Amino acid sequence: MADLFQSAGLEASAPRPLADRLRPARIEDVVGQQHLLGPAGPIGRMLAAGRMASLILWGPPGTGKTTIARLLADHVDLYFEQVSAVFSGVADLRKVFEAARARRRDGKGTLLFVDEIHRFNRSQQDAFLPYVEDGTVILVGATTENPSFELNAALLSRAQVMVLNRLDDAALETMIGRAEAELGRSLPLTADARTALKAMADGDGRFLYNMVEEVASVGADGEPLDTAALAEVVQRRAPVYDKAQEGHYNLISALHKSLRGSDTDAALYYLARMLVAGEEPLYIVRRLVRFAAEDIGMADPQALVQALAAKDMYDFLGSPEGELGIVQAVIYLGTAPKSNAVYRAAGAANAAARETGSLMPPMHILNAPTKLMKGLGYGKGYEYDHDTAEGFSGQDYFPEAMERRTFYRPAERGFEREVTKRLDYWAKLRAERKARVSDG
Repeated sequence: MADLFQSAGLEASAPRPLADRLRPARIEDVVGQQHLLGPAGPIGRMLAAGRMASLILWGPPGTGKTTIARLLADHVDLYFEQVSAVFSGVADLRKVFEAARARRRDGKGTLLFVDEIHRFNRSQQDAFLPYVEDGTVILVGATTENPSFELNAALLSRAQVMVLNRLDDAALETMIGRAEAELGRSLPLTADARTALKAMADGDGRFLYNMVEEVASVGADGEPLDTAALAEVVQRRAPVYDKAQEGHYNLISALHKSLRGSDTDAALYYLARMLVAGEEPLYIVRRLVRFAAEDIGMADPQALVQALAAKDMYDFLGSPEGELGIVQAVIYLGTAPKSNAVYRAAGAANAAARETGSLMPPMHILNAPTKLMKGLGYGKGYEYDHDTAEGFSGQDYFPEAMERRTFYRPAERGFEREVTKRLDYWAKLRAERKARVSDG
């Protein structure tokens, strides 16, 4: 990478960060992305065929997006041009495209790497289209945000999206080994501290190397650093989480589905992830209230009470004390019996209401506040349920032009077992009444 530093006005012998010194020089040296770069991966197959298409590299920070782009250019002998969407505008892009066209006339292709491509607005993204279309540049964009939300459909149709993985423990261990070989000594860490170092990197290789440099600067004298001493030497990386973007929706989805699957411990983990990352607690509570009705409902009517109580506790105490009420609600919802019968009943009733339009309720259940209405038969024949022996008259309350339908079908779980018994008993009384009326 000496040319990289020379182009920046630095000598190859100048001090360089460990992450740059250890930047892979071959595509085979990139760790953690074998699903893309291996012989069976889409990029691996592309390189084996000696061709290169425009790509969008989507993945967390520190997973090798820039390195991969540069190595791809080397592998297929393209001029590597890099711009950042943070610092570049349309005028800068125009100069890049003009230079690429000049190179193309001389028989040299250009791989244009656009870092943080999602930061370009829609019109700026449109500026790429003709140059990608006619082959002036092979575009490789890097983004940490979901391309479906951030990039134009026209641009996405001209580039293949490649999803990079967060670096796993094995990849991070390989990187630590490379760092130790470069430094010429092992890191002064206990086994537990070494594990903690990888956890603190949170899948970010660049951040891992920065921490390794900090640890190495401590020196090898004395006892190895334990986990507590390591924490004093390096700063923990803030979790990757954007409350307005995909990380936000991924974790709330994971929380909701863990609760639905009655995996209370997983739900607690995702709750903690969101709170630690700075999510607004009341946003979480709003989702818990919805969950209580949608996925538990009448199987345990107290679930909704618990979710609302968590909201009241948080309103009353604030953070961090009020967050314990949210934890309690998550545990209650996770361990409660599940039923979506209320949710399904709402959907079925809404569909019927749209289908049937403005049917008049039966006359016997209409109020008759005036003589005219009474004379027209409003309220005639209504039976007051409390005056019957069973407290249930069995009258039909559906519109006369509409057959009786069943919208609510309770599950055989939790409190809904008792509800089923009541509904079955009332259905029996209703059928007996209907038979009596038919015989009469």
